[in-house]
Amino acid sequence: MRRDNQSSVSEFLLLGLPIQPEQQGMYYALFLGMYLTTVLGNLLIILLIRLDSRLHTPMYFFLSHLALTDISFSSVTAPKMLMNMLTQTQSISYAGCISQVYFFLSFGGLDSFLLTSMAYDRYVAICHPLHYTTMMSQNLCLQLVIVSWVLSSTNSLVHTLLLARLSFLKENTLHHFFCDLSTLLKLSSSDTSINKLVILIIGSMVITLPFICILVSYGHIGATILRRPSIKGIYKALSTCGSHLSVVSLYYGTIIGLYYLPSSNNADDLDVIVSVLYVLVTPMLNPFIYSLRNQDMKGALRSILSRGTFSV
Repeated sequence: MRRDNQSSVSEFLLLGLPIQPEQQGMYYALFLGMYLTTVLGNLLIILLIRLDSRLHTPMYFFLSHLALTDISFSSVTAPKMLMNMLTQTQSISYAGCISQVYFFLSFGGLDSFLLTSMAYDRYVAICHPLHYTTMMSQNLCLQLVIVSWVLSSTNSLVHTLLLARLSFLKENTLHHFFCDLSTLLKLSSSDTSINKLVILIIGSMVITLPFICILVSYGHIGATILRRPSIKGIYKALSTCGSHLSVVSLYYGTIIGLYYLPSSNNADDLDVIVSVLYVLVTPMLNPFIYSLRNQDMKGALRSILSRGTFSV
């Protein structure tokens, strides 16, 4: 019997973004700036939360892990894309491609679980404020993060192992700037029905179920506010939930546009463009959303800057 768990190709060719050759330099500078902004902005969030004791709360504990995840998520694909644009090469090794799929799915799923944990934190803070300290204990927060890591890693491992058993005999050219799982399945010469079934089942659990939990949490928050309507209560809810809602809208909006909306005739180019929003733009905007809409983060930044000014 022929074994399907070995690929006949040693590398894949990434066609990259649909950009004209004369525009490569401009887009390279743009994407490099976006990636550096993502890394530095999220590192700043982690640093502020670490240094300011006022931010040692469950909400910012989850936010620091989300910032670290965003850095890792962008770093899975952006450096390789930038290197290919700079050197005008398109190749990625088979092992590198499989590894990229694993880490991309792992950090993408981790984002989803962390956003769900943050939604639960906001639900407890607004709907059960008197029991917030006991309900959102340090042990619970740590357990939620550990479970998020375990679930996302398990999900990506299952997809990666199923992908590794496929053969690629006819084609090794990917119409993408990174090794996207769905694009790889289209190239495989093996039967991918099991892979697609697992994507449908486990993918729904990793993306759809957390999204439903977020909607339920905010449904309870909205009901709590409406039961005791007041300008002060609405303002407090918006100030504590506004940043998280913005990030959730960006994250799930790009996912819905990329994976759930029907494809058009120009689906390949459109998917690549939307993937840029998902991989680079959303992680880059998260620090701006939390710094511009969050008074605690602004206060922590002013405190750190003033402390540095006085020390100088």
